[in-house]
Amino acid sequence: MAILPAHPRPRIGLVGTGPWAARTHAPALAAHEGVEFAGVWGRRPEAAAELAAASGTRAYEDLDVLLAECDAVAVALPPDVQATVAARAARAGCHLLLDKPLATTVTAAREVVAAAEKAGVASVVFCTLRFAPETARWIEEQRAAGGWYVAEARWLGSLYAAGSDSPYAASPWRREKGGLWDVGPHVLSVLLPVLGDVTSMTAARGPEDTHHLVLRHASGASSTATLSLSAPPAAAGASITLHGTAGRAGLPSWNGAVEAYACAVDALLTAARTGDPHPCDASFALRLTELLTEAEARATTA
Repeated sequence: MAILPAHPRPRIGLVGTGPWAARTHAPALAAHEGVEFAGVWGRRPEAAAELAAASGTRAYEDLDVLLAECDAVAVALPPDVQATVAARAARAGCHLLLDKPLATTVTAAREVVAAAEKAGVASVVFCTLRFAPETARWIEEQRAAGGWYVAEARWLGSLYAAGSDSPYAASPWRREKGGLWDVGPHVLSVLLPVLGDVTSMTAARGPEDTHHLVLRHASGASSTATLSLSAPPAAAGASITLHGTAGRAGLPSWNGAVEAYACAVDALLTAARTGDPHPCDASFALRLTELLTEAEARATTA
C-alpha cells in the first residue's frame, strides 16, 4: 500500500482545466487545510497557467513531473481520457481522486482498478451525493433502516434545452453519452448502497437523450430511474424517493459541489492513511460503468 508522507499536508495535483475543474476541484483544493495544492496540468498549457494563477499554485508543463512530485492526484477530465491518466497516475504511485463516470467502457474502467490495486494506491470517485454532508448522511440512515420496497428516481437536467447557457453543454462526451452517463452515476450511487446491487435491468429510450431504467436489487426491492439532460427548464430537477416499511423517505437538498468535493478529499486521505477502501472507490465506479453499459445496450435494442 502506498503510504502518505508523515508531514501533515500531502501534496495533491490537479489534472484538467475545464469548467468543472475551475468551479469545483480547484477552489476546494485551494481552500483545503489538510492538503497542499501542488499544481495544475492540462492538455491546454495556457488554461493550466490561468487556473494555477487563479488558485495560488503553479502550472506544470509535463504531466509526469506533476505525478512524480505529488502524493495524490485529482482528475477532472472527460471519462475516456481520465481512465488513461488515472492508470498512469496509479503506476506513478499517486492516490486517486477521480470523477464520475470512471470511464465509458468496461475495459478502460477495469484497467484503472487493476492499476490502482497493483500499485497499492487508494481511490475515491466523486459521486457528489455520496460526499455532500446532507445527502451522505441520508444515504447512510436509509441503508441502516432497510425495509425498502420500491424507489423512484428522477434526474432531469436542461443542459441541452433551448436557451441553455451552461458551460457544460460544450462537453463533447456529454453530448455523445447524454444523461444516462452524466447523471446516471449520481442516481445509481444512491440506489446501490441503500437497496443493494442490481441483479436485473430493463431500459428504454425516451425523448432526445432520456433513458428510463427499471432495476431489481439484491435486497428484493425494485427501482425506477428517469435520466435526461434535455428536459425543458421548467421540468428540470432531481429527486429520489424510497417507499418501504418505514413509510416514505425523500433525498434532501444539498449545498453544492465544492463542500462535497472537500469531503471527498478527506475520504481519500483517510483511505490512503488507513488502507481501508472507501465504499465509493474505483471498484464501485467500475460496477457503475458495467451497469451504464448494460443500460445503454438494452435501451438501444428495446
